[in-house]
Amino acid sequence: MLTDVNPKLPMRDKAVTKNYYLNNLNFNEVGDYDNYLIVSKDKIEIHFFIFKELDPKENYGQVYIRTSDIDKLYQTLLDNNVLIHPNGPLETKPWGQKEFALLDPDNNLLTFGQSI
Repeated sequence: MLTDVNPKLPMRDKAVTKNYYLNNLNFNEVGDYDNYLIVSKDKIEIHFFIFKELDPKENYGQVYIRTSDIDKLYQTLLDNNVLIHPNGPLETKPWGQKEFALLDPDNNLLTFGQSI
């Protein structure tokens, strides 16, 4: 019966989060409400809620996003000067995934992976 999962992540400043996801990661805006933001790309959707007191150094928000063309996605992000996590360059992992990771403005970790 389950059909989708839409993670909810904290954000300190909606304008900053919106700008990052729309302009850096090429997501689309689905909804913009007082203390809430929804963005989507292809078949995924991410929700954000305002958490002004969030300390990014203590944020453990994480999302694992599967992709069907990780090499193209990675290169597109590099071409757009999106910072890749220093410990998360594109590489093949022992668990059979090719992955890379980045941090959004609130230190939510986005890991992108493709089965190999």
